[in-house]
Amino acid sequence: MLVLLILHLVAALLAPLFVRWWGPRACYPLAVAPAAAFAWALARTPAVRDGGAVVETYPWIRQLGLDVALRLTTLSWLLTLLVGGVGALVLVYCARYFTADSLGLGRFAAVLVAFAGAMLLLVLADDLLLLYVGWELTTIFSYLLIGHSTERRASRWAAAQALMVTTLGGLAMLVGFIMLGVHAGTYRWSEIAAQPLPGGGYLVAAVVLILVGALSKSAILPFNSWLPVAMAAPTPVSAYLHAAAMVKAGVYLIGMLAPVLAAVGPWRPVTIVAGLATMLVGGWAALRQTDLKLLLAYGTVSQLGLLVVLTGAGTPDAALAGVAMLLAHALFKAALFLVVGIIDHGAGTRDLRELSGLRHGSGPLVGVAVLAAASMAGVPPLFGFVAKEAVFAAFIDRPVILAGLVAGTVLTVAYSVRFLWGAFADRPGVEQTPLDRIAPSLLVPAVVLAVAGLVAGPVAGGVDGLLRPYAELFGTAHAHLVLWPGLTPALGLSALVLVAGGGLFALRGPLAPVLARLRAPVSGNRGYEWVIGRFDRLAVEVTSVTQRGSLPQYLATILIVLVLLPGGAMIAARPWEERVTSWGTPVQLVVALVLAVAAVLAVGARRRLTAMLLVGVTGYGTAMLFVLYGAPDLALTQFLVETATIAVFVLVLRRLPERFSVRPLRRARWLRRTLAVAVGVAAAGLAFTAAGAREAPAISAAFPELSVDEGHGRNIVNVTLVDIRAWDTMGEMAVLVVTATGVASLIFERSRTGPRPRRPEPSRRPSRPGRPIWLRGGSRLEERRRSIVFEVVTRLIFHTVVLFSLFLLFSGHNAPGGGFSGGLVASLALVVRYLAGGRYELAESAPIGAGTVLGAGLAVSVGTGVIALLAGGSVLQSARVDLYLPLVGHFYLVTSVFFDIGVYLVVVGLMLDILRSLGAEVDRHIETAGTATRGLAAEPGERP
Repeated sequence: MLVLLILHLVAALLAPLFVRWWGPRACYPLAVAPAAAFAWALARTPAVRDGGAVVETYPWIRQLGLDVALRLTTLSWLLTLLVGGVGALVLVYCARYFTADSLGLGRFAAVLVAFAGAMLLLVLADDLLLLYVGWELTTIFSYLLIGHSTERRASRWAAAQALMVTTLGGLAMLVGFIMLGVHAGTYRWSEIAAQPLPGGGYLVAAVVLILVGALSKSAILPFNSWLPVAMAAPTPVSAYLHAAAMVKAGVYLIGMLAPVLAAVGPWRPVTIVAGLATMLVGGWAALRQTDLKLLLAYGTVSQLGLLVVLTGAGTPDAALAGVAMLLAHALFKAALFLVVGIIDHGAGTRDLRELSGLRHGSGPLVGVAVLAAASMAGVPPLFGFVAKEAVFAAFIDRPVILAGLVAGTVLTVAYSVRFLWGAFADRPGVEQTPLDRIAPSLLVPAVVLAVAGLVAGPVAGGVDGLLRPYAELFGTAHAHLVLWPGLTPALGLSALVLVAGGGLFALRGPLAPVLARLRAPVSGNRGYEWVIGRFDRLAVEVTSVTQRGSLPQYLATILIVLVLLPGGAMIAARPWEERVTSWGTPVQLVVALVLAVAAVLAVGARRRLTAMLLVGVTGYGTAMLFVLYGAPDLALTQFLVETATIAVFVLVLRRLPERFSVRPLRRARWLRRTLAVAVGVAAAGLAFTAAGAREAPAISAAFPELSVDEGHGRNIVNVTLVDIRAWDTMGEMAVLVVTATGVASLIFERSRTGPRPRRPEPSRRPSRPGRPIWLRGGSRLEERRRSIVFEVVTRLIFHTVVLFSLFLLFSGHNAPGGGFSGGLVASLALVVRYLAGGRYELAESAPIGAGTVLGAGLAVSVGTGVIALLAGGSVLQSARVDLYLPLVGHFYLVTSVFFDIGVYLVVVGLMLDILRSLGAEVDRHIETAGTATRGLAAEPGERP
């Protein structure tokens, strides 16, 4: 199973490259990934035929007890077949549906394959948290697929609405999962199901939260508005996401949990009432649609309501009918969406008021549509009829629910006939619609799905044997899936439904005014817009009160709250009972006094440069305290960070006034000093309180032993960063990448990936003849900015500093240093090179784009974790490799050094991005402003 997930990931990563090579035909090889999932599930049929399971478990995050736990049972086997089979057919369909000049085809293909992989992860996950990962991945990928046509506002709005509704539901569901997992002590559903459930309101709350997520994902009232709007997506997306995959996720979750949770108080009332209401509302809305795709969309909403009723009922017969209808719906609805895509592709419209006579000359297409629509209506001998018979038989003893299902099915028959009539009938007064020749690769996927629905009907007995193990999780199932059930009440209801549905369609003319009037006073979409509008208005009102545009006011509010609340609680509790040693040596006291005086003076400084230097003194003072306390690695890092920070401040101060404004007044300055001292005292007290409140042994006490035994290094700090707490470092690296992107986006007026400033041709002379060129880009600087001593020193030390950074990188596992320190040293070398030679010299010293360096660093670090997982270990687990070289002798290599190389590259990339944005790009702004000023000052007729 893990191999299938990796296959989808690889296919998604290669999709843009394949599309660049082969255009839309790249969808053919990409279809191999979901087809492999289908073939794999088909091969595992004997393993799940009698209720067995296929289980795979891989260690992932040991600290959280989270493993990649995958489990294939009857229900997930069925969904895997649908996700893989329909996904492969849709990709084959896409190869002809799109053209070579379709915008964003590479991105579309990649996201569609990735979505198939995410859906596969969702249905195979046994761990609830892993299931949630797949759940949210499908949300993100569906957002990208629905909003594929980014130039259309309707697509963007539809994508945002789907994302908003399903994400909020998913967050509620996550809380419910956590409640179940915390009570059970595990998030494995197979283990939770085997334990006694908690009682009372705790379980009720968890069930309600989970149902909110499931109902929102499957577009059940009141969350049904997003699915019809999502028809703005390309038709293949609708055929896959909204017929066979994404919208089935909520139904799948209800079906998976129902054997255990169906008896919980709110489960059946919520699923049955919401499902029946959705079935009736969706079916009635489908009868009013003139767009064939919207007709199918509202029909999908109606059918999803039916599926929720069946899977949520919690009885064996209803469960059997539910999985049968799940299969039937995927087959006929995906086929019908593909038929609509062919019509739209060949006729240029989906409006049934403009279509006429398509039945002439397109027999195969008409045949496919008739088979699929007949299955949707429940006409024998199609599998839709078998599933409908099972539905009626399951509720024959529950007349109220049965009446709702019969009414909803009558609407289903009516809009099925309306679809065929609207798509293919001859319409008086409308010219015959021309239809382009239908390519086989467009028609074959729809034919396969429609024929599968036809074949499954006569072999319903065999399908019954495959699906029955799921139904028997609820108890003994008395009903059977058969083509001819005999003269039963269910058969009579089926005949009644077909006649009533046909009659409802036949009376469409007289009923038109009724259809027009019987609509909800507020549609789901308008209700969503109203709610979003109210939230937007609330945000504006709150922002107008709290966000006044004053950064000092914001900061003062935060700091005052810190002093009053946590500081006040600390004083009230009086946690300081132990005596502490103020200092070990008098030198520590001297450094602390210098640090405190510099901090107080920085608050009252008038000049920006003075304030920056005083702040730097506090940083270097902190580094000295690290030295005095015997922490050379921390001291080295602090010195380097402070030096790099000062360099960044210098770049920023070029564009700011020399002095602070005349404000704050003297009284305000003293208030700020007082607040600063109070915050410092509160922070120090809280740190002391936190350290003294420890009851359990510190986890860091085991770090020295772990560093040597498992991290294979003697530098505890570096081993902690790249091994023991590598996940934290990974998150910090991601933050650095985001920070670099944010800084660049604020500074650059054009793309930062564009051409970098280059030195002029070698034939260009320096501005002053006879002056040597120590730096290749230095000759472009103005004479007043050049320093021959600085250029010579830079030329002499640059390469040495870079080599020293590499030394720190590779020696940091056993001595002070590491990737972070080494990256800072290399960054400072670039800073010196830029300060000496300007932006052209920076381009000469670092010809690679900052984004490339950042991406490479992140990729190296992530790749290290993935390789460890593939090698059978946990993510980011390091290993020792013993090596021998003839001239060097025996030595060993720790694989975490590659993770450290990624850290090194990310730090260098961050500083390079800052130098190019706050340095080189600001230089360009200054030069442009200077040129414009000289141009304005020039006399008329004089060239600036």
